Amino acid sequence: MRICFVSRGTLNTFWDDYGGSDADILFFGFQGLGEVSYEKELRGETGYFEDAAILSKENHNVVVCGCVTDTRGVKRKSAVVAENGRLLGVSDMLNAIDGDFKSGAGLRVYETRVGRLGIAVAEDLYFPEILRTLSVCGSDLILCPFGIISDSTESVLLRAGAFSYGVTMCLCGAGYSQIADVSGATMFASPDSPVEFSFDKKQEYHLIETRRRGFYKAPRRDF
Repeated sequence: MRICFVSRGTLNTFWDDYGGSDADILFFGFQGLGEVSYEKELRGETGYFEDAAILSKENHNVVVCGCVTDTRGVKRKSAVVAENGRLLGVSDMLNAIDGDFKSGAGLRVYETRVGRLGIAVAEDLYFPEILRTLSVCGSDLILCPFGIISDSTESVLLRAGAFSYGVTMCLCGAGYSQIADVSGATMFASPDSPVEFSFDKKQEYHLIETRRRGFYKAPRRDF
């Protein structure tokens, strides 16, 4: 699998300057689409989602692009997923921390020609239950569009999530991109944009046994 990370500049600027990419996945941070008003999109005044879909059609690949969605003044951090000219959906960040953004609802794993893509939006990376759920639901790869990388926290959490839940994880932030493999190691990291990296998809499975109290069931009696 080959991913093209675009951590600087908009989707349209990348399209104009480079003509896209034939990588399997085109992955943009939040600068890719910026702020998107659902009302303006529905009225046809803007076409941000359409641009993402058309780019995926022109390049015959999957486009994942971070954005801020505005629903009548309610703003959420989100990610748009498109493939071969079709908008597959929009995923919202479920956990909003002390800020101006509101939480969304519902996780989703997207079925694509390159595999099942789980989307963890921005600060959802801080919540292990999000990554665990995406893994349990069969993600072949988890993508996390992020904003400004504050320190090493995001890098450590990305590696920990990949190791703990057995799924390769990719992050595209503001001027930084990274891939963590299932061993918990950094497979790739770069401040360049655009930048491409190829790797083999890998999942890790083990039989885990625990002993705990509870779940008592009384012996069944014959009637």
